[in-house]
Amino acid sequence: MVQIIKISILSLPILVACSAIAQEDTLRSRKLNEVEIRGSRLYDINRLPESSGTHLWSGKKSEVISLSGTNANIAEKTGRQIFAKVPGVFVYDMDGSGNQMNISTRGLDPHRGWEFNIRRNGSITNSDMYGYPASHYSIPMEAVDRIELVRGTGSLQYGAQFGGMLNYVTKAPDSTQAFSLESITSSGSYGLVSSYIAASGTIGKLQYATYYSKRVSAGYRTNSETQYDAQSVQLIYSLTDKLKFTTELSRSNYIYHIPGPLTDVQFAQDPRQSTRTRNYFNPEIYVPSFSVDWKIGKGTHVTWLTSAVLGYRNSVMFDKPADVQDTIDPATNRYAARQVDIDNFNSYTSELRLLHEYSISKMPAKLVAGVQYFNNDLHRRQQGKGTTGTDFDLSLTDPVFGRNMHLKSTNVALFAENKIELTDKLSITPGIRYESGQSRMTGVISYYDAHDLPNTIVHKFPLLGVNTQYSLKYGSIYTGWSQAYRPVIFKDIIPASAYEQADKNLKDASGYNLEAGFRGNSTYWRWDVGVFHIQYNNRLGTQAMRDAMNQFYLYRTNIGNSATTGVEIYTEYVAPLHKRLAFSVFTSTALFNGRYTQAQIRVAENNVNISGNKLESVPNVITRNGVTLRSASGSVSLLYSYVGDTFADALNTVSPSANGAMGLVPAYRLLDLNSTFLIRNVTVRVNINNLTNRQYFTKRPSFYPGPGIWPSDGRSVVVSVGFKV
Repeated sequence: MVQIIKISILSLPILVACSAIAQEDTLRSRKLNEVEIRGSRLYDINRLPESSGTHLWSGKKSEVISLSGTNANIAEKTGRQIFAKVPGVFVYDMDGSGNQMNISTRGLDPHRGWEFNIRRNGSITNSDMYGYPASHYSIPMEAVDRIELVRGTGSLQYGAQFGGMLNYVTKAPDSTQAFSLESITSSGSYGLVSSYIAASGTIGKLQYATYYSKRVSAGYRTNSETQYDAQSVQLIYSLTDKLKFTTELSRSNYIYHIPGPLTDVQFAQDPRQSTRTRNYFNPEIYVPSFSVDWKIGKGTHVTWLTSAVLGYRNSVMFDKPADVQDTIDPATNRYAARQVDIDNFNSYTSELRLLHEYSISKMPAKLVAGVQYFNNDLHRRQQGKGTTGTDFDLSLTDPVFGRNMHLKSTNVALFAENKIELTDKLSITPGIRYESGQSRMTGVISYYDAHDLPNTIVHKFPLLGVNTQYSLKYGSIYTGWSQAYRPVIFKDIIPASAYEQADKNLKDASGYNLEAGFRGNSTYWRWDVGVFHIQYNNRLGTQAMRDAMNQFYLYRTNIGNSATTGVEIYTEYVAPLHKRLAFSVFTSTALFNGRYTQAQIRVAENNVNISGNKLESVPNVITRNGVTLRSASGSVSLLYSYVGDTFADALNTVSPSANGAMGLVPAYRLLDLNSTFLIRNVTVRVNINNLTNRQYFTKRPSFYPGPGIWPSDGRSVVVSVGFKV
C-alpha cells in the first residue's frame, strides 16, 4: 500500500529538521508503508541530533548541510556557496576549481582543511594525522548526501585538530529496488566538462552503491588545466536487523597543472597569466574501510570501524618565488631541472565505539566510550632531480633524493563522554580523552649530519571537556569547553638547510575551545547565535639562535601562543508568498579577533616579539547573505559574500614584497547567482559564479604551491543536468 501525502510548503521545515535523525533511525525502526512527500525543502542546513548511532552531540555546536537542498555549485565544489550558511568559514582558493576543499573556521589555517578531523562516512581521510594532516582525498560533491560539521568541542570524541570534525556522508543505496541509476553531467566556462554516474540498489539483505566521476577543465588561468577521476564501491550486508557489516573502497586522483604564483604587479596587469608552464601536482588516494554495526540490546549499540589512507602525493615543479622566471638557459638551450617530491601514505586507523543508555537516580543518561588506534608510516622523498622537460614526469636524472625520510607514528586514545539529564530541560555532558603514542623521524638528508637528524615526538596527555544544554520553548542554550591538540607534523621537524636545527623537545600544539550559544526555530525563523574562544598554545615556527662558537643558526621550535575570540551568527527567515511559493533570506556572519600572545619569531638574525599582532589569514569579519525564491518546480538564490582584509605574515606587513609573498590581502566582495529547476524527473542546475567578475585572491602562501599571489576565478557559468531512475 502506498500513501500519497500532500504537505504544505510551509510545513516542510519540521520534516527537514528531522532528516538527519531519520536517515539513521529508519534503519533500526520497524518497517513502515512507503510514503511519498511532494514539495520542496526550504532549509538546506540543520543541526545534528543529540545522539545517533554511537555518537553523542548534545550541547555541541554543529551543522548539517543537505546538498540535495542547496543551489550551490557542487560540480566545482565552490566552498563559499556550499558552506554559505556556516558562519565564519574561510575558503582558501589554491588548487583550481573543483580539486580540493581548503577551508577553516574560527581563524584556523585553511590549508587543505588540515585543522579538521576530516572523514568520509566516518572513516578518517586526513593523509597522516601525525605527519601530514592535510586531506588529499577529493570526494565528488555529486556523491555526497550531507556534510556534518562539529566544532572544536568534538575533540574528545574525534581526536586531533582544533577545528573539530568534518564528515562527508555519501548517498545511501536505493532501498526500494534492485537497481537504480543516477547521472549528473555538467558543462561550464573555461573548458569544464564533468560527468558523474552512480548505481545502487537492494537485493535481499545486501545493499550496494557505486559511482564513477570524471572532470576535466582548462582552468581560469593559463596553464591551470585539471584531469580528475574518482570511484567508489560500498557494500552493506544486514545479517539481522541488529547486526550489519559495511565495506567500502573509494579512490580519488587528479593531475593539476600549476600556473605558478604572481607578484602584485603581475596580478594588476593580468590575473589570468601564468608564471610556470612545467609545474604539476598529483595526489592519488585510496580509502578502504570495513565496519561492524551491532545493536546488542535495548539501549546498547556498538560500532567498530577500521580504515586506511593509502596513496601518493606527487609533484614536479620549478619551485621558485613569483619574481624568478622559468626560462631556457642560453648556454644549454634547456630549462633548469625540476624538483620531484613524492610522499607515500600508509595510514591505518581502527576505532571501537559504544553507546549505552542507562539511568542515575531516575535521571536518564547516555555514555559514549571507545578506543582509537593509529599506525602510520609517512615516507617522504623530496628534492629529487627531475627532468628539464615540460610535461608531467616524475622521472629522476639522479636516483638519489636530497631527502629520503620516514615518520612512523603509533597512538592509542581512550575516550568517554557521559550525558546526564539533570531535569527534563537541563543536561550536562562531561568527557575525557587520553592520548598515548609517539612519532619517530628517521632517514637521510644530503646536507645534514645523519647523527643529528633522528627525532622523536611523544604524544601523551589527557583532554578534558564538558558540554551543557538547556531546552526552551523555541530552542536551546548550549555551552561547551574542551581541550584540544594538534600534533607536531613532518614539516615542523625537517631542517630546511644545513643552517637549521630542530628542537628535540618540541611540544604538540595544545589548548582549548570555549563556546556558548542560543539556537532554535519558530514558525518562520531559524537561528544559531553564539560566541567562542580558542586558546592555541605551543605554535610552531623558527627562531634565531647562536651556538657555543657564536655561529648563527635557525632553530625550529615552539614560538608562542595565540588566542582567537569571536561571534558567530546564523539566522534565516522564510515567508509564504503563495500556496506554492516561498521566499527566504539569511545571514551567516562571523566576527574575529585573532592575536599572537607571548610569541616571538625570527627576523633576519634576531628574534622579534610579535605579541599582540594579528594572526595570518584571520579577517575581522566574514559575512555571507542570501535570498532565495522557491516553488515546487525549482528555486533561485542570490548570494553576497564579504571577507575582510588579512595579513600574510606574523609581522603584519602591509606593503607587498617584491615576490608577492608578504603584504596585505585586500578585502573582497562577491555575488553568486544559483538556481535549480525540476522538469519531471530531470534536475537542471545553473550557477553563475562571481557575477561581477571580481578579480581577487584569498591568501599569500609561504610554501606550497609557491610564495606569491594565487588569483581566484573570475566570472564563470556552470550548467548541470541530472536524472535518477
